[in-house]
Amino acid sequence: MKKLWTPLVVGLLFVSCLGYKELPVEYDYSYKGNFKKYRTFDIMKPAGITDTTMVNEVIEKSIVARMKFLGYRQASNKPHLIIGFKMFNDSLKFNGYIQPDIEEWVRNQKEDLNYDPQKYNLKTGTLLIQFYDRRQNRSIWQGYATTMYGSIDFNNSRHLKNAVISILDKYRFWAEGFLEGGTQLAEEKDL
Repeated sequence: MKKLWTPLVVGLLFVSCLGYKELPVEYDYSYKGNFKKYRTFDIMKPAGITDTTMVNEVIEKSIVARMKFLGYRQASNKPHLIIGFKMFNDSLKFNGYIQPDIEEWVRNQKEDLNYDPQKYNLKTGTLLIQFYDRRQNRSIWQGYATTMYGSIDFNNSRHLKNAVISILDKYRFWAEGFLEGGTQLAEEKDL
């Protein structure tokens, strides 16, 4: 009986890994970002004419789930972060920056660094997610994903979730006070 369980467990682990394929992701950030000082967020809603490349329920739910996992609270009244996204069906040339790893920069907090531009030629099917600091009225972080092997299928919820996970895996900041408040530790004890 024990011989049957081992191949079954190995097979299940292998199949579960097939559902997630990390996409190539780049990100840029502002040296003015207060990444350890944010607690709340909301999803940007386009005003006026609805731009269908900026509205998608699967992407919104995936962003909300990830931010809540990081301890952020969704708030419609004066959130610290406003998160927007845009889906690009066509290829595009995109300006990014060569910067130190964001976690390294946060440890050192040097604001006098230069923004060294870098041009990207992104293939079709690119997802861009931007974080805006509402109080500073500026973009403080953006991540973008595309595939090297083909475009992100914006009609496929699995592709969209995969793209959001790949991008937000690069934003690794817990909400201010989340870990100190014991919320995370209490949840881990229940596991």
